[in-house]
Amino acid sequence: MSDDWTSNLPEAAQAYLEGRKLDEVECIISDLPGIARGKAVPATKFMRQEYFHLPDSIFYQTITGDWGEAAGDDGFIERDMILRPDMSTATAAPWTGDWTLQIIHDAYDRKNKPIEFAPRNVLKRVVELYRKQGLEPVVAPEMEFFLVARNIDPAKKIEPMMGRSGRPAAARQAYSMTAVDEFGPVIDDIYDFAEAQGFEIDGITQEGGAGQLEINLVHGDPVKLADEVFFFKRLIREAAMRHDCYATFMAKPIADEPGSAMHIHHSVLDIETGQNIFSGPQGGETDAFFHYIAGFQNHLPAAIAVIAPYVNSYRRYVREHAAPINLEWGRDNRTTGIRVPLSSPKSRRVENRLAGMDCNPYLGIAVSLACGLIGLNEEKRPDRQFKGDAYEGEEDIPREMGAALDLFDEASALHEVLGPEFARVYSIVKRAEYEEFLGVISPWEREHLLLNV
Repeated sequence: MSDDWTSNLPEAAQAYLEGRKLDEVECIISDLPGIARGKAVPATKFMRQEYFHLPDSIFYQTITGDWGEAAGDDGFIERDMILRPDMSTATAAPWTGDWTLQIIHDAYDRKNKPIEFAPRNVLKRVVELYRKQGLEPVVAPEMEFFLVARNIDPAKKIEPMMGRSGRPAAARQAYSMTAVDEFGPVIDDIYDFAEAQGFEIDGITQEGGAGQLEINLVHGDPVKLADEVFFFKRLIREAAMRHDCYATFMAKPIADEPGSAMHIHHSVLDIETGQNIFSGPQGGETDAFFHYIAGFQNHLPAAIAVIAPYVNSYRRYVREHAAPINLEWGRDNRTTGIRVPLSSPKSRRVENRLAGMDCNPYLGIAVSLACGLIGLNEEKRPDRQFKGDAYEGEEDIPREMGAALDLFDEASALHEVLGPEFARVYSIVKRAEYEEFLGVISPWEREHLLLNV
């Protein structure tokens, strides 16, 4: 790497470093849960290295730190991967005490082949499958999260944070500007950090839960947007910590409040013409539009294990609680799992409302795109549009992790798009995690079963 490598960094990173000496570079990669793994190295050392190593075991690790037996025939030898930086992802870490950059890396084996179960590689694989068919997928994620009071005791219920007024954050205040003002100092830091990192926020709104906010991102390339969600989760947590509260991306952190989703808007462009394939020459809905919806209806059940990756995720799918309970589709209908928002023909898109904010953004976007792509290739028609309140319909999605994994394991079409090796590793790791959860006795069981059964 040349001595002037910083001159080729993204504009925001160069602006952040202008007139300053770079101290450190955080070399990071997402694991299966979406946690940033890697190494922090002095800037002078980073300048001299073209890659670094981490063991492949980081992708066999559960959210609790245990491991699934997914190493394959060679056994658990923790083979080193080669991690190379994607310099286009270089961005500030503005909450640090010195001048630090974060750079996302991609994982390769010794033959220079992408590691198939690395989440960013999974998403790249899916995007490339679109491009091989002359298509360019476009996504726009929405990020919901809660700002909550500090909680260092897992046995204690999570409570809303204290707002500027000195009162706990209020629920049922969706879109209230007064409610947003309660978190003003945290939001100010989110904006400042995002600006330093070069991220464009499309808007911040108060959601229906106590202390629940939503950040919308501008639509664009799926890998770039997944990188931004990956970065944003860390950014938001750091902003919250500055103000004596936590940011949580749990799907259902508070029992009586709505859960947090990562709604994903999809459109697809014809690479040759640049036109949205969901709209015809006269602006009408095309066959491809309906095929995409059918892909969601037919394949999202098997994808639930990826977009709802934890036992807590399934607590979000509650009737009449701002989350879908089925795979109905409708126009401008927020009760359906698959929504077609109001838009011009040019911006026609399909929204997947089932993904939780607790999912890994690379995997959540990848599996959602995969369902749509399979739909385009199968050319099936969806069920008739649902009109009315979809909560009055039948539930048709898995309600617990074991059932979701069973569907995922049988989904051969989905495995072919995501990669069979990823599917193998993901299932083993998630089943190990689920088995660990089943070994825990809950407070509910102690309260109601100890003396009553």
